[in-house]
Amino acid sequence: MKKWRSILLVLATMTLVSGCTAVRIDTDSIDNTINVILSKDNTLYNRVGKGYKYYVPRGVNYIDTDEFNDKLYSNGNYYYLYIDAISYYYKEDNQHEYQKDSYYKRDLDINGKKGYVEILKLDNKQYYVEFMYNYAKIEAIVNKSDINEVILNASYILSTVKFNDNVIRIMLDDDYFINKEEKYDIFEDKNVNDTTTNFLDYNDEEEK
Repeated sequence: MKKWRSILLVLATMTLVSGCTAVRIDTDSIDNTINVILSKDNTLYNRVGKGYKYYVPRGVNYIDTDEFNDKLYSNGNYYYLYIDAISYYYKEDNQHEYQKDSYYKRDLDINGKKGYVEILKLDNKQYYVEFMYNYAKIEAIVNKSDINEVILNASYILSTVKFNDNVIRIMLDDDYFINKEEKYDIFEDKNVNDTTTNFLDYNDEEEK
């Protein structure tokens, strides 16, 4: 199965659906995948959380939720989605410091929304993908052959995240976020030796 997925991802173009428009993109190029998908005004959604909603693309399955953190799965890889509702509400920018030996890194400023992508090669020959856009972030640890597919799916998910200001305001007024600050420490820069955030580490230990 992985062999066939790799063959399909090497194809020069792939037809994807964004809203009602068919989009052909070169999925072999990380830059092109990000540019095409994030530039689209995609209004689809099929997952609703506390103060936000987003679209889970075909082939990606929702697994679980921990507060504002969703666990997703696709083709042998787990995706960890983090929503920073507080930074969104107060429009606070999250600064990111790249590692010197990044396999791939890029600042994002597309459609008026900011973020970054960094991919690090780990000691065990796997790759750590960190993709943040519009106050939401996806992390995953994958094999090199799966990087393009993860970027593709993450681009769709992050491009469709929409916040509900009224719900977030009510939650803030009700002190919902009190004693939950640790949930947002995930957006602090991590050393590559730490590999992942607490949420990703916790789930990895849980699966052993």
